[in-house]
Amino acid sequence: MMKHFMMKLSVALFTVFMLFQGVSVQAADIELVPTMSSASTASNRVWVGTFQLVWNKFSESVIKGPIVFEDYDSPVAQALNAKEFTKDNLSSSAYYIKYGTVSPKLKQTIENGIKRKFKETSDILDTFDWTLDPSKYIVYAMLKKDFKFEKAFDRLPESGFGRNPEPVKYFGINNISNSELYDNVSVLFYNSPSDYAVKLNTKGNDSVILYRSNSEKTFDKYYNDVVRKTQKYNGSPLFQYRDTLLIPDINMYLETSFEDVEGHKIKGTDIVIDKTIETVDFKLDNEGVKLKSEAALMARTTSFIPAEGRDFNFNDSFVLFLIEKDQNVPYYAMRVSDVDTLNKTGR
Repeated sequence: MMKHFMMKLSVALFTVFMLFQGVSVQAADIELVPTMSSASTASNRVWVGTFQLVWNKFSESVIKGPIVFEDYDSPVAQALNAKEFTKDNLSSSAYYIKYGTVSPKLKQTIENGIKRKFKETSDILDTFDWTLDPSKYIVYAMLKKDFKFEKAFDRLPESGFGRNPEPVKYFGINNISNSELYDNVSVLFYNSPSDYAVKLNTKGNDSVILYRSNSEKTFDKYYNDVVRKTQKYNGSPLFQYRDTLLIPDINMYLETSFEDVEGHKIKGTDIVIDKTIETVDFKLDNEGVKLKSEAALMARTTSFIPAEGRDFNFNDSFVLFLIEKDQNVPYYAMRVSDVDTLNKTGR
């Protein structure tokens, strides 16, 4: 069985996640999308709910309704206005939101707030001009998660990922792992050697869902697939002897802006969105997950107002979701197709 497992470890299959922090990455390779339903041609893509929280707060507290532009029919604005994700899909302990008119005092308030709540500092606040200006608004949010698996998974031998032969770090379960680790894993479904999903259990209120798929879809459709296939699955939900689990370490940092919603006057107002930003700092290893994400939006007013064992080896393209227990909408999603390139972006 060990020989069989080692052969599986050495198989190279497809391609994963990338970014840009000291690494040259082409835009087509990775994209941070604004919503779960946003289409993307990038082979590696990420969604997190932080900018949606910012958008929701801006529309509810400043615009007092959906954001529609006078001169432009924005697909990104339409998707964000649907509010597929809201703060009700997340524990209040996991996020911080603040908005107001631009001033040094507001910046200080935000810095004190995230330090008090998360013991964190911001990577993005200094990119804005905080000179006192009553004609400018800013909405800021931080989403923070740090949780451990029920038991730390075993470290497994390094191997390539997909078609990339560069070795990456892996963790999981093999035939010599302690059977106590089986409790870390709930099998959602196993339909074939290229169509399966598992849920990784944690000590807290979060779960990690891993879905093996080569298909090209938006994140909402991926997640619907997981729900549908799980409901139809009649096999064992228990991780068993002869099953294997192989998951790559991921260490990623990404920063982007959503230019599609910038520079257009909002209908019924004198307000224009000048600048948007969202960051994701994500780490996954054998012990658990760390996620820190920030987002902000600055606007201005233009007028003064099986029997042989199942191999759950995520060493080819897969999709990952983070979701709180008893919720039906994830707060984080990403599609992975090149771990080595992705991990070069980590901090």
